Amino acid sequence: MNDLASPRIIMKLKVVATRKEPGDVFVVELEHPRKPLLPAFEPGSHVDVHLPDGRVRQYSLCGDAAELCRYTIAVKREADGRGGSAWLHDAVCVGTVLPVSAPRNHFPLKEGHGPVLLLAGGIGITPLLAMSSVLNRQGKPFELHYFTRSRAVAPLLAVIEKAIDGSKLRLHFDDEPETRQDIEALLSARQSDAQVYYCGPPGFMAAIARATVNWPEGLVHFEAFQPAANDDSPPEPFTIILRNGTEVPVPTDTSALSAIRAAGVLLMASCENGVCGTCECGFLEGQPIHRDAVLSKDARSHRFIPCVSRAKGVLRLDL
Repeated sequence: MNDLASPRIIMKLKVVATRKEPGDVFVVELEHPRKPLLPAFEPGSHVDVHLPDGRVRQYSLCGDAAELCRYTIAVKREADGRGGSAWLHDAVCVGTVLPVSAPRNHFPLKEGHGPVLLLAGGIGITPLLAMSSVLNRQGKPFELHYFTRSRAVAPLLAVIEKAIDGSKLRLHFDDEPETRQDIEALLSARQSDAQVYYCGPPGFMAAIARATVNWPEGLVHFEAFQPAANDDSPPEPFTIILRNGTEVPVPTDTSALSAIRAAGVLLMASCENGVCGTCECGFLEGQPIHRDAVLSKDARSHRFIPCVSRAKGVLRLDL
């Protein structure tokens, strides 16, 4: 079974500090009320925060993985979002107790000896900040490139400038022409063993995907906080076939995840927006229409995210 579908420990963590950051970002620091240390995590990890109405939202841990006395998350208020960020901004204060999952990581730092490029757009800095702290401590070669519209709206900038040596930090602001960086030019001059990790808004993600299209598969890694806009073509019905031969029709107005659950298969899910990977499963045959922001190019040949993705005709799943 895919380990991303495994249930996780839920802890009741206490908010011990909050602060506002530029760019309408709210930083929350969490500690366990009784235990001195929280479960260990690797850079790139995120936690699920369970909201009072039952919704679940994923937030990257942006603190140093060596400091386990507390978790730190940074939440950007999304005016067009689904309400989770607004609730956290408006309702959370010091003393609030939040149900928070143990960390999970589908954006890990890979082993390698070559240089690492960390490319962050806006609030996409959160997982990359944790990565840069580890790389900095390990003495590994890396550069952190941070792209925002303006210095005035760059969240966590003071933290970044304090934590990262200036020789490894590159700041790029749209309103400061001398700091601008052409992404295509930056990524066309790569060393053969370099790896790139990137995270940010959809346009930023798309630009880097285009610039790295000819990079070897194993050297490009990303995390998206929202799926890329898909085409406007209306969804078509299709059929899922399970391992035991059960045929599961998926109507136009129903997600594959809902149809699978209605057929009696217990498949865990969290975001149901194609960004967390909790419901990821394998497929054995068929033509999926991938609409997630999780799977790599290689993984799309055999993996499927049923909360948002669809298929043409018949899709045989490894379920």
